[in-house]
Amino acid sequence: MAKSMGRHFLYCSTALALGCAAAPAFAAEADATASAPATTPEIVVTAQFRAQKLQDTPLAITAVNAAILEARGQTDIAQIANQAPNVTLKPMGQTGGVGLIAFIRGIGQTDFNYALEPGVGIYVDDVYIPTLSSSLLDLMDLDRVEVLRGPQGTLAGKNSIGGAIKLFSKKPDGNGGGSLQATYGSYNRLDVRGVADFKITDNFFARLSGATKNQDGYVKLLDYALTHPGSNVPANGSIGNGVERGTLGGRSFSAGKLALRWLATPDIEVNLSGDYTRERNDAGAQVLLYANNAATTPEGIPWLAGKNGAAVPYNCAFVPNTTAFSTSCDTPPAGYDRRFINYATFTDARTPTSQAPFKPYSATNHQTFDGWGLMGNITASLADNLKLVSITSYRKYKMQFGYDQDGSPIPVSQLDNVLRHHAWSQELRLNGNFMDKRFEYTLGGFYFDQNGTYNARVDLNYAGIDFVHGPDTTPSTSKALFFNGTFHVTDAWGITGGIRESWDKKVYTYFRSNPDGTVPGPLPCEFFLGKPTAGPTGIGNSPNCLLIGLYNIQGTFEGKRTDWRIETDYRFSPELFVYASAATGYKGGGVNPRPFFGPSSGECSALPPGVAAPCNQVKAFKPESLTTYEAGFKADLFDRRLRLNGSLFVNKYNDIILTLTRCPGSPCLMPANVGKANVWGLEFETTLRPVEGLTLDGSLSYLHFKYKDTGASGVPLANVTPYTPKWNYSFGVQYDWTIKPGTIGVRFDGSYQSTIYTDAFNDRSNQIDGRFLGNARLSYTTNDKDWQVALEVQNVFNKYYYVTVEDTKAAFGTITGSPGLPRTWAVTIKRTF
Repeated sequence: MAKSMGRHFLYCSTALALGCAAAPAFAAEADATASAPATTPEIVVTAQFRAQKLQDTPLAITAVNAAILEARGQTDIAQIANQAPNVTLKPMGQTGGVGLIAFIRGIGQTDFNYALEPGVGIYVDDVYIPTLSSSLLDLMDLDRVEVLRGPQGTLAGKNSIGGAIKLFSKKPDGNGGGSLQATYGSYNRLDVRGVADFKITDNFFARLSGATKNQDGYVKLLDYALTHPGSNVPANGSIGNGVERGTLGGRSFSAGKLALRWLATPDIEVNLSGDYTRERNDAGAQVLLYANNAATTPEGIPWLAGKNGAAVPYNCAFVPNTTAFSTSCDTPPAGYDRRFINYATFTDARTPTSQAPFKPYSATNHQTFDGWGLMGNITASLADNLKLVSITSYRKYKMQFGYDQDGSPIPVSQLDNVLRHHAWSQELRLNGNFMDKRFEYTLGGFYFDQNGTYNARVDLNYAGIDFVHGPDTTPSTSKALFFNGTFHVTDAWGITGGIRESWDKKVYTYFRSNPDGTVPGPLPCEFFLGKPTAGPTGIGNSPNCLLIGLYNIQGTFEGKRTDWRIETDYRFSPELFVYASAATGYKGGGVNPRPFFGPSSGECSALPPGVAAPCNQVKAFKPESLTTYEAGFKADLFDRRLRLNGSLFVNKYNDIILTLTRCPGSPCLMPANVGKANVWGLEFETTLRPVEGLTLDGSLSYLHFKYKDTGASGVPLANVTPYTPKWNYSFGVQYDWTIKPGTIGVRFDGSYQSTIYTDAFNDRSNQIDGRFLGNARLSYTTNDKDWQVALEVQNVFNKYYYVTVEDTKAAFGTITGSPGLPRTWAVTIKRTF
């Protein structure tokens, strides 16, 4: 491992010497064409709620404009992480539906449930997106993306403890322009994007944009009974084309947006927008990596009775491909890539019993999402040095998704989920300055009100429960007042201070019932009454007796928090800017939304030593908090041909919230405060334009995570938080060659991520090995820029890797992975008018 890291460090050091060792920072005015001068562009960001040049902003920021997103072929937010240091963005696996896993500097969240808060704030036009389930955003008609690393607790507020990702749309300007583009590629990929900007009156403009993305699934869902006719697996009434039951990972996405801009007076600007998103996808791409050979429930009941009546073991026969997790003993049918096969049936065909009478049951192979939102931004200049900004939004969505967690015909775990959510927010900001701009400030207030319901059919044979979850409700409010001010002591020296006071409240209400609508109870089940049954989930008990007491009960969290930031910066010359800061942030607390066992199970602390039994899992957890100390520099060298930015940070991370999958004596999926850690890291960013037409960019980051204490959580001190790589680097090379009729552009992007773990308990069963990925793009643009044709190849080296891995080995003997797409190609034609 050390030798491998040394080799990668050598590669990165060499790249840095060549100017390729940091993340690209192109934004509002950048345009990577051969006609651009061989200098780095001026970049304008609004991270501190006022327009500033990137090189004058004392924050670690990666900013990317629409032209660079197009040059890289990037169309969704998760792809941005490839070029941003210490940033990990992943689409959720099959068990998370349509959503985003986001981590910055080792801080984030993996669970979509509303009871938990994100660790990275996602914003669209300064509107906060509060849940992971609506954060996998398409990069449609954007002006720029700003990735802010480090706690943004004073301006962005709670849940931006790790950082913030801000997307800014293009505003209507009435120029009458627009574009239309179509893409066709591997797996019948067909994308269409269009935008039109038009004038309604001399001071009222509109912009209409839309996008569709469609692609077939790349994991084949095969019928094991038909592909292995000599096995003991019974027929399951499969549908589809022969042995194929369908696919996993297919996507059908469409979205539209209407933006209106009214210049009411020279001092008042009103921006309104409405958007709608619709998805009709397969269940997420998934393959089985390990199965533990079990054949029956703990009570000896077959999970699946075979054709001869004997229990079918859940073993390597259903693991199509040998991996580091398991040796396969399967012989897949000819003509299929065994790396992209899944034998799941989404069906529980167990014989009903008195303890588990609600069979058979089938989950659905789909992910659907319908969401819309309205936003209003009013900016009024009250005086030459005073501006008022009001941002109002309302957003709503419904998401449904099913999954077969065991990836086989054996019905170990399958679920259907329905999430409904709405949120309203209002933010007011007063931006001003005095003393001839010697002091600049922002004073503001924020109010946020959200509510969501979560329903699910939860069929967990391994835990002996099969029930209806919900509708669990999670109403919550957040209020805040904040102030941020910068005093320019001299033209070169500035001091910034900020403070934010926040008030949070969340109420979680549990509803657990039987699939027939009855409520477990009212008395404790037979096992807890002393009857001689085979454990609390054995025959002789009432259904779902462990869930007694989990109907219409509430858990409440309330908190108050003060965050602060202090910073000083100095510009030594037009070429060099340095800064140092200390800042805090926090992520909200809550209560465990998924207790496997209710209050009737009793408290573990009351059990005699060494006695294993179900324990009450209705538990609260505290907010987590962070204090960060950071120093950085920003340099434009050699007549602005080379831009090099860097930062060093130290984090004091307390009351870390992670989801525990291992609890003493019983299964669990329970968020808890696992302790505290010291974290430090390095980040570098650069852009190099050595000659006209050639642009080099890249990124390099290192992160060292060390737990100081993990309390009673059982998490080893040597572990790290999920999705926290030690090393990241990327580089991009683009050359634009001007010929008589137009410009030929050639680009290659490469990115490396070292080993990560996907669980609080790091071990081989949830380890994703380090990988290097490369993408290439060739384009031709006419001189008038009216037409462009591009050919792109993603995953050029056809690397087989996992985007996520789900480790449920301790709970029910399963490891599944979400494989990334193999090498794919696409051709795009774009017409600009």
